[in-house]
Amino acid sequence: MSAATEGGTALFPISYFEREAFLNQSPQLYKQMLMASGFDRVYEIAPIFRAEEHDTTKHLNEATSIDVEVAFEDHEYVMTLLEELIAVAYTNVVDYPGLAKLDLNLEVPKVPFRRITYDEAIELISGAGEEIVWGEDIGTSAEHTLGKIIGELYFITDWPCAIKPFYAQPAGEGKDTCNAFDLMHPRLELSSGSQRVHSYELLKQQIESKGLSADSFEFYLDAFRYGMPPHAGWGLGAERLLMCMLEIGNIREVVLFPRDRKRLVP
Repeated sequence: MSAATEGGTALFPISYFEREAFLNQSPQLYKQMLMASGFDRVYEIAPIFRAEEHDTTKHLNEATSIDVEVAFEDHEYVMTLLEELIAVAYTNVVDYPGLAKLDLNLEVPKVPFRRITYDEAIELISGAGEEIVWGEDIGTSAEHTLGKIIGELYFITDWPCAIKPFYAQPAGEGKDTCNAFDLMHPRLELSSGSQRVHSYELLKQQIESKGLSADSFEFYLDAFRYGMPPHAGWGLGAERLLMCMLEIGNIREVVLFPRDRKRLVP
């Protein structure tokens, strides 16, 4: 890719002939561009690369992202699509004979999943004695605290605009939240998504508000210049879903050849 999708701190730069380029962080920009090209329902399952320096049980530098983008729908619609997909995935795995070897009592989660707002999440975390300030991202420790309180798959909605990507649609005039959501397992985040900005002027303004150059996104912005339908979507981490579903302790154990900060080759 020629520009960051999810933030410049997680990029792998490469030499692309006479130009600098980056390993793909997400298909996000291309999914959105297709919304203006007559492809009103798009999905992709492909590798993504994040240069995150975390050395944890939940991070990989090469992961598999399951992505969806839908035109003429909002965040509520794609949240329903996501929870139904998760339930179907569990249903298709629950009777697999090999599960007996894992001594695992797998249950299909009931839909709809519980929904809490970011404000409610902050209140629950603070009430449990965890220090967190409104406007901060929810870190690992806070995630665990919240997961123990809720104890099931759930959505966090209505995130502050400041901590979500530039393409997340603001909730409305005078509001500092956006139509974004995260799908959470009690252990960790599985997916993030949102209704997307479809206004050319607003999108350009939001790119620049994040300290990014609109010129770097010209190939992307051009798709919005003459009209883009309202649309929404999400990206789901396949390895994280499998790790949580099968109660595996380390994400590296669900990948044949895991790549992390210290491991490039098998």
